[in-house]
Amino acid sequence: MSKEGGARDDTGWKGTILAAIANYIDAGSIVASAATLSIWVEQYHLSTPFVGLLGAIGANSISAGIGAIVGGRLCDLFGRRRIYLANMAFYAVGMMWLVFAVAPWMIVAGFIQVGLAVGAAVPASWSLIADQAPQGARGQRSGLAQVLWYLGPVVVLLASLALMPLGMLGARIVFAHLAILAVGLMLMRSGMHESERWAAAKAEAGAEAAKLAGVKELLKRKHLRSMLFLVGMYGAWNLWAGTNGFFLPYILHTVGAQTQAASIAFQALSFTVGIFSIVFIFMRWSDRVNQRMMFVTGAVVGTAGMAVMALFPLTTPVALTYVVLTSLGGGFGAQPFFQLWSAELFPTLLRSTAQGIAFAIVRIGLGVWSFFVPILTATGFTTLAWILTGFQAASGIIGIIWAPRNEGKSLEQIQAEL
Repeated sequence: MSKEGGARDDTGWKGTILAAIANYIDAGSIVASAATLSIWVEQYHLSTPFVGLLGAIGANSISAGIGAIVGGRLCDLFGRRRIYLANMAFYAVGMMWLVFAVAPWMIVAGFIQVGLAVGAAVPASWSLIADQAPQGARGQRSGLAQVLWYLGPVVVLLASLALMPLGMLGARIVFAHLAILAVGLMLMRSGMHESERWAAAKAEAGAEAAKLAGVKELLKRKHLRSMLFLVGMYGAWNLWAGTNGFFLPYILHTVGAQTQAASIAFQALSFTVGIFSIVFIFMRWSDRVNQRMMFVTGAVVGTAGMAVMALFPLTTPVALTYVVLTSLGGGFGAQPFFQLWSAELFPTLLRSTAQGIAFAIVRIGLGVWSFFVPILTATGFTTLAWILTGFQAASGIIGIIWAPRNEGKSLEQIQAEL
């Protein structure tokens, strides 16, 4: 095996796709819940605080954060592949709570278990992609994972639109498709090889040394600096993104007076534009151009899109402008660069641990914030819109100051420079 790849199929696109499907499941889970939220509210007469609770504990926030901490550490200790297989089974069982939910407590149970599972899957997926990507192609391979992150919501939202006449039954079908996909993915991944980079690093360090390379190691200055940058840059942006991903149909329906079908269609369009941006901008150029300037450009476009919604009444043209600009900027902004940089800035035996902790801090912060979103929306949307604009701008400012320049470098070269 070379240091940047190997002869096995897992180092090619097939292995990247199998690793990246976790992103489809993560984002699909979030948006499936968002698309079903209005149905649950009407079916079970859920209160505004309960809606906030669902946003706080689910795959979008606190449960995912806890899962990322645990899953990320286990990936570095025992390997990426092993965690994948167990995690998909755990996810499928959690999703069945939502498929067969007949009471609010079952929704809560499903949200918690699904959130734990998708949180654990993310650092395993992102670390494996970085471990196996050829030099000069990590951005491209990471971009594929982001395409699947956006594709999951598109499929889920279009399915939700098609099945909307079925009401609750249609929602159950959408959740069932994610459970079936998880089982199929578990079977496909059973033939995957472990990351050769991780196995070599584990053998070189020795079992005891590998166990010690944990949270304490991350407190060293070079790692702590990277953690603070990633959490600040991605955390600020994700407060906007998490609100958009979970609450956009709810906001368009209750504040903008859009129909349920129209609000879901707008969100499907947002992810479609994001896919276009990832494929034709991030995947094509992130390994070849100044990454800091690329990130900052995406942040400016996204902030402008959010400001439009803050400045003008939430009419259909305003919603369309918001969707296009924020999705275009997000395709080469905080989300894909967080995946890329969080893998590059840490050594192999700390990679998943660091990603899990950073991801957890961000998601748990989003969970706390999500509890207040319905309340803020009910008291006046303009205030919420300006707060979200501020989150986008803060992420861009942090990136302008501290974003790295890793384009074209090997993982070993980046570590040596750190």
